[in-house]
Amino acid sequence: MGARKKVVILGGGVAGMSAAHELVARGFEVEVFERKPIAGGKARSIATTDASRGRSPFQASRPPRRPSSPTGRPLPGEHGFRFFPGFYRHIVDTMARIPYQGGVVADNLVNTTEISVAPFDRPSFALPAQFPQTSEDLRNSLVVMIVAISGQAGITTEDALFFAAKLWEFLTSCEERRLTEYERINWWDFIEAGARAAGYQKYFGNGITRSLVAAKARRASTKTIGDIFVQIMFNILLPGVAADRVLNGPTNDVWINPWLEHLRQQGVKYHLNSDVQEIRCERGLIRSATVAVAGSPREVTGDYFIGALPVERMAELISPSLLEADASLANLQALVEYVEWMNGIQYYLTEDVQITHGHVICVDSPWALTLVSQPQFWKAFNLTKYGDGTIRGLLSVDLSDWDVKGLNGKEARHCSRDEIARETWAQLKKSLNAGGEILRDDQLHSWFLDPDIEDLDVGADPSMPRFDTNAEPLLVNYVDTWRIRPEAVTRIPNLFLASDYVRTFTDLATMEGANEAARRAVNGIIRAARSDAEPCGIWNLHEPDELAPLRAYDRVRYRQGLPWNATATSYAQAVLNLSSQAARLSGIDGLTPSAPGDGSDSAGQVAAEARASSDDGLRRLRIRSGA
Repeated sequence: MGARKKVVILGGGVAGMSAAHELVARGFEVEVFERKPIAGGKARSIATTDASRGRSPFQASRPPRRPSSPTGRPLPGEHGFRFFPGFYRHIVDTMARIPYQGGVVADNLVNTTEISVAPFDRPSFALPAQFPQTSEDLRNSLVVMIVAISGQAGITTEDALFFAAKLWEFLTSCEERRLTEYERINWWDFIEAGARAAGYQKYFGNGITRSLVAAKARRASTKTIGDIFVQIMFNILLPGVAADRVLNGPTNDVWINPWLEHLRQQGVKYHLNSDVQEIRCERGLIRSATVAVAGSPREVTGDYFIGALPVERMAELISPSLLEADASLANLQALVEYVEWMNGIQYYLTEDVQITHGHVICVDSPWALTLVSQPQFWKAFNLTKYGDGTIRGLLSVDLSDWDVKGLNGKEARHCSRDEIARETWAQLKKSLNAGGEILRDDQLHSWFLDPDIEDLDVGADPSMPRFDTNAEPLLVNYVDTWRIRPEAVTRIPNLFLASDYVRTFTDLATMEGANEAARRAVNGIIRAARSDAEPCGIWNLHEPDELAPLRAYDRVRYRQGLPWNATATSYAQAVLNLSSQAARLSGIDGLTPSAPGDGSDSAGQVAAEARASSDDGLRRLRIRSGA
């Protein structure tokens, strides 16, 4: 590669650290600048103090607790709990290359076994996070699962079957149809929620979108919601990686800190407290970036630059000179309008509350709460060694809807931090206590709300509405926004983008999306530098191979301008089933394929004839349907 090329990475969250990881392994010089005093961006955990935690609202009548022990470790807080679905491949691949205590960080992923759905004033019901595979018919397995969920949720069988049919439509639609047609349809309309009962709307409409990606069903892209939802469904239905994994300790302890140490040992220069102020572009190239390192401005130069900042921060840095070099960067300013809030609050308890061995979805909670009880997964981390020594339980809760009135009659974004803590606790109790008193006020020691949520000073007038600010909102893929999202490689030869808003297979603002975007940026730099380094691996979302022929058939229809058709797809499915049965039957009684050209009536010959019949059947179906 000749002289080492230098890459400057602006932003040290998951995307920035992922890019640094791949670049330094390929011989590049790497320098990273992170605004916060902690590495990891949204994925970081945050050491709390007595001053940063909120006191339990129910402690007024009790003696004050003893202060934190001088030798005690600060309790862990976080932006939101960490969640690693089974379809995450990019970030887990990176974690498998980070050393940790004689193994690797990926060893710190723990499988959950249940997903609990907790409605208001009704007992919760649990779904296994992984089903045994007992049927070769994926369609039937999917229907059985949807009907089982619906029965627990009080949804009619008719509505359950209708939703299963809509999922089947999505699954058997080709990628081109998803990207063009479904990208422009919101999830609510695609599943025809408006014509269905309230339970259908709550669980399959609003419940999926709010809990999964902090989105609104009437605005979220069907392509995005459909892609991710079916990934999770098939993780449950098919054997293999568990559908839901969590970390076995506080995020910084078991992931971010070992990662940062590894990067620095490999030669990465990683700067904290470094705020990017300007990106200077001259004659179509990035010449430097101005970064305030610990408050002192510094000009940073390099051969290549990666913007690994959140979309709202990157948009602020788009100057006229950058737009002159790449006019499409103006789309970043448009994307800022598509961010929502999804932030976490932690409740520290004097008892370890047993809830569910996995995540809980509080489906009726106005603020779209999801939570996990952490101690059951943190076997090597004794919470009594943290804080004042009295903590034994920890609930990590995500708030995903800040614009709906809570039980207190106020939207979350209009509440003070203390009001948010009180109201979230009330919604948790109403969700979890229907089958028995699981949460009690006397268990609550203190709480910690993501410091990204800041109260605005509204003055002395209590009648004035509050409007909190959020330093780190979340991009949501709303209808028809794919077209304005950028590629990792820009039109500026030495500027690349690596953040969760970049176009990726993952297509979701997540750690996985950020890691994939970073890999795409690194591959762009490898090409630009004419390096002979091996490109980063990039994986598409996985769907069962058994459905590939049906998607291929729909592709034929799509290219002919024809819509997805249930009848035609059913005919195609029937032909494929007959072909599959013939191939299976041909292998009984020890029959094995014969050598080519021997003319015997072998299993291989029968299977070949079955495949030919399948191909002929599909050809005739295309003719019949006009495709």
